[in-house]
Amino acid sequence: MRERPARPADASRRCIVSGASAPRAGLLRFAVAPDGHLVPDLGENLPGRGLWVTAERAALAAACEKGLFARAARRPVVVAPDLAAEVERQLAARALDLLGLARRAGALVTGFDKVKRALAERRVAVLVEASDGARHGRERLGALARDIPVIAQFDGAALSRSLGRENVVHAALAPGRLADRFLREAARYAGVSEQAGERDMAR
Repeated sequence: MRERPARPADASRRCIVSGASAPRAGLLRFAVAPDGHLVPDLGENLPGRGLWVTAERAALAAACEKGLFARAARRPVVVAPDLAAEVERQLAARALDLLGLARRAGALVTGFDKVKRALAERRVAVLVEASDGARHGRERLGALARDIPVIAQFDGAALSRSLGRENVVHAALAPGRLADRFLREAARYAGVSEQAGERDMAR
């Protein structure tokens, strides 16, 4: 499938599950391939009519279970049984790839002392903490973060792989487009992660 031109990220789209319009930042786009298979289009660049779903595990499950993709597309659609898991995997990869890109661009620092210094100098847009990092260190930096978003969805192994470094527990993203893009992907990932589905079931 050929890519289509990018569109403004703040444009609204209608969720096929709720019927409500919302900014694209909180939605997931899907496209139907010529062979009828549903394709996650998280980069929003595939041609054809987009099928939009709120970035929540429950909404994605409802779209699959109720046949809403086929209804919205007005044609038969083949939906993979592991669609939610695949979307979760792709969103995690997108977020982690952005961290790697930020490091290569010089827009990210790692290590307790460097992150602490960056926080003190107010040079941080997003604080990233390994989910399995030591609680004491995370709390100390979290206290310095104040109104800065703290993302703790990925473990140390995932952060280390994405950054090409060992034992990454603390990282800080500088203000800019990469930080904004990372926050969007992290938020979408949080909405569709398996943990989010477990929280929905517990309500």
